[in-house]
Amino acid sequence: MNQRPGNQLFDAYFTARDMREVFCDQGRVQAMLDFEAALARAEAHVGLIPQTAVAPIEAACRAGHYDFAALGEAIATAGNSAIPLVKALGKQIATTDAEAERYVHLGATSQDVMDTGLVLQLRRALELIESDLAQLGETLSTQAQRYVATPLAGRTWLQHATPVTLGMKIAGWLGAVTRSRQRLQELKPRLLVLQFGGASGTLAALGAQALPIADALATELHLTLPDQPWHTQRDRLVEFGSVLGLIAGSLGKLGRDISLLMQTEAGEVFEPSAPGKGGSSTMPHKRNPVGAAVLIGAATRVPGLLSTLFSAMPQEHERSLGLWHAEWETLPEICCLVSGSLKQALLVADGLEVDAERMARNLDLTQGLVLAEAVSIVLAQRVGRDTAHHLLEQCCKRAVAEQRHLRTVLGDEPHVTAELSAAELDHLLDPAHYLGQARTWVERAVAEHSALSA
Repeated sequence: MNQRPGNQLFDAYFTARDMREVFCDQGRVQAMLDFEAALARAEAHVGLIPQTAVAPIEAACRAGHYDFAALGEAIATAGNSAIPLVKALGKQIATTDAEAERYVHLGATSQDVMDTGLVLQLRRALELIESDLAQLGETLSTQAQRYVATPLAGRTWLQHATPVTLGMKIAGWLGAVTRSRQRLQELKPRLLVLQFGGASGTLAALGAQALPIADALATELHLTLPDQPWHTQRDRLVEFGSVLGLIAGSLGKLGRDISLLMQTEAGEVFEPSAPGKGGSSTMPHKRNPVGAAVLIGAATRVPGLLSTLFSAMPQEHERSLGLWHAEWETLPEICCLVSGSLKQALLVADGLEVDAERMARNLDLTQGLVLAEAVSIVLAQRVGRDTAHHLLEQCCKRAVAEQRHLRTVLGDEPHVTAELSAAELDHLLDPAHYLGQARTWVERAVAEHSALSA
């Protein structure tokens, strides 16, 4: 592709190739040219310009005709990308049809071209993100069901709490993905709209034909015609960016959990292995969570970019100075970061390597202490809450001090054995019997995903 040189060393790691293609120079220019071609067809449809002008304009609306480096240089003087592009477009048309050149860009303004071009790009970006989210949801649904009954230590404040299941943890990731998919569906009608207002948003240059042309233009581009132009009302774009920020954060949570579970001291769940993946330049034994790093990295970078979109919202009057400009690279970069995060999440989720035996050993690292609550709850029903809590607290302290398993300490405590039999204690200190509603949470997350995907 005809692109200006750029920093591409990290693209394959942080960005999905198909998303970068949407927002490369070729993609940006073609989207703006698609607007110009559609505008010519719409204006010919209502009789504002001759039908004979359409074909020459359409023929010139191909990004391959244009020198992106020259356009880039011209933007530095013009102040936006549409001005030099429209000039170049006119010259290109004039080489074959000087009469048709008169009708290019009629009644539109630069921001109409750029914003609508951006919406066309965002439509494609949205399709890619939705597809990957749906695939990720399906993978997580499968994994949640696979590990629905696999116990592991729940962790609060990074310390062992009570048992959960790996399926329940994955169901949490799945629920966040499903909600993001719902949000994207809900915002589409607000995002995928035409921008067409002319110089100051009134379309005065098109007179009585303004609304028919706007309607025809929206139809040509398969966009909705909004109630009014939105040149300096940027909530549509910021809403989309905000949802992408939520996606990045949710994927960052997934990456954070995986990286913590991969720690040497835990060693319970791993990213899929591959030759050369996650190695160290000096330590042959290393297996680094390189996929999780992308998820966490995107979750770290996107909020700062999103703050730029929010900061750029109070735009001046009918056309902004600088604030609009601040958006140009920001929202595309958010899309690219989220796309890269999704690609890595798909690889990680699909190839999870699970060590259930290590999970069981880790659950017993505290020698039964993670199930003290289970014993306390049952004992409280027989001797009262305060008495049971105090008794278990003392037994836990004794187990730690004497480095003994809680089951042994409880079996030696007359106040406990007077109320609970050996069989009851064995049952209460089995992690598989203290998983609460973990299975229900999995079933609900899977059902919600399935309903959305139906």
